[in-house]
Amino acid sequence: MEENKGKQEGKGWLGRLSQVLQAEPQDREQLISLLRDAQSRDLLGADALAMIEGAMLVSEQNVRDIMVPRGQMVVVQRDVPIQDILKVIVDSGHSRFPVVTDDKDEVSGILLAKDLLHFYANEDSRFSIREYLRPVVYIPESKRLNTLLAEFRASRNHMAIVVDEYGGVSGLVTIEDVLEQIVGDIDDEHDTDLGSNIFKHDEDLYVLRAMTSIDEFNEYFSAGLPSESFETLAGMIMSELGHMPRRLEEVAIGDFHFKVLRADNRRIYMLQLQICRADEDAA
Repeated sequence: MEENKGKQEGKGWLGRLSQVLQAEPQDREQLISLLRDAQSRDLLGADALAMIEGAMLVSEQNVRDIMVPRGQMVVVQRDVPIQDILKVIVDSGHSRFPVVTDDKDEVSGILLAKDLLHFYANEDSRFSIREYLRPVVYIPESKRLNTLLAEFRASRNHMAIVVDEYGGVSGLVTIEDVLEQIVGDIDDEHDTDLGSNIFKHDEDLYVLRAMTSIDEFNEYFSAGLPSESFETLAGMIMSELGHMPRRLEEVAIGDFHFKVLRADNRRIYMLQLQICRADEDAA
């Protein structure tokens, strides 16, 4: 009897939601507006709405929006003793590592930490990292996230190396990074070191943690953002927009152009910063 009741409640929920959507939205903005209206009427949970919006947004985002920049990649050197490799693995807690030579532009392969268990299972074996390397998957910065997610699922790869238009390594991206855009923050093994708040991509492009203090931002960029009313970038941006920001929303404050890269219905997590210098605009 309770099972029948549950089915009826499920049909009722779907029925009410279908009534809201009967207006036949003409574009994505109208669809999102209808879904938000459904959420405001308690026809759709806040978490479900966030995931639906996230699934829609991955078709608009590029790899460059979410990748771990080259300078923040945790790598292992190919031609070092295994003790040095183990130290990197233990200190980072990651499970996958790009293997490089002298610089990060030549990635020889991907090392899985679990593969080293085979080495320790055979005490008489001699270690050669080349025996454990997995193939490298290279992708351009411009690849759409929905396409990348489909490729990850089809190939069962969990990591790809991102290259720029000249073929140089600009960062890496994992399947977890893509899924976070849909389901929200995951306790992700490949998240950048929590001790860092500001990550440089190039001269005028950065990724920031939203909880970066205004004082830290001002010191790093020699800026003069007011810190009397807000302690963090998140607070400043919420005040500028007048509402809880959603992913991909943008706001300009002086020469600083912020884009929300990761957020949910309660918090902002990551921001992209593009510095638009006044002298360059004038030129």
